[in-house]
Amino acid sequence: MATPPAVPDVFLSGLLFYDIGFAGLPAAPAAGAEVWAAERGTSPGGIANFAVTLSRLGSRTSLAAAFGDDVTGGLCWQELASEGVDLELSRRVQNWPMPLTVSLAYDGDRALITHGSPSPLSPDDLIATPPPARAAVAHLGPAPQAWIGKAIAQDTLVFAAAGWEEASQHPTAILAQLPGCHAFLPNDREAMAYTGADTAEKALAKLAELVPLAVVTCGADGALAIDGSTGETAAVPGVPVDAVDTTGAGDVFGAALVHATLAGLPLADRLRFAALVAALSVQRIGGATAAPRWSELAPWRCHDNNYAFLDDLPHE
Repeated sequence: MATPPAVPDVFLSGLLFYDIGFAGLPAAPAAGAEVWAAERGTSPGGIANFAVTLSRLGSRTSLAAAFGDDVTGGLCWQELASEGVDLELSRRVQNWPMPLTVSLAYDGDRALITHGSPSPLSPDDLIATPPPARAAVAHLGPAPQAWIGKAIAQDTLVFAAAGWEEASQHPTAILAQLPGCHAFLPNDREAMAYTGADTAEKALAKLAELVPLAVVTCGADGALAIDGSTGETAAVPGVPVDAVDTTGAGDVFGAALVHATLAGLPLADRLRFAALVAALSVQRIGGATAAPRWSELAPWRCHDNNYAFLDDLPHE
């Protein structure tokens, strides 16, 4: 008899892209001109940033996502499978090309160009019943997703994420889906767009009325959070590094936060860990493929006592 697959620690669903990144650009491209990049790379993107980071940190990870049936869809599938991500609930979609994003990194930030069309399969088409994972990561869109309620009903901690498009075009629809979720993880611009607040701190306070764990990331400046389930509040600075490509850094931060939350760390240590993992990722091109492994994290325990909690985290 075949051994049934292990129940994942974290189940994920969201939009998947294949990313092509160019870094070390001297300036933004201008019409009629050619700009040479110092570095380039490719990587699965979107929800894959969460999935690969979690898997590298040692969480058993399962992903339900639509993959294109073209060359980049095949590459994306192979790379995620090689990272140990369970793709049993994912599906290759015939005659649907993989959404593609080109990232141009310059001046300490990046610009994105994306081409693609909506998947013919919704999350609920892929997920009849979510696995009984300890946590789930859900990319919210304008329409509610039935699987999220099912996950909440089986005591899965749902970490909700959404992008700038949702914040700018569908803020009311996104906020309406937060009750029942455990956490919401926007960046500062998104948080202010959702709440109408004029500072990240005020936006955080409003979001904390909707979810037990509200987190607002502030890029290189760090992150702040309120955990109503424990009564903790915390703010941590970013980790100073020479950034090559910030693509996917927010997703990598979120994945590390999920891993540290499941480990039961205090809120400030969860934020410090997530900020460290995200900072290490921006030193390379890409989101998923730039996520650090434990071999890169372990030295921080040796030279900085602020990271003594690393000994308490499960890892690969």
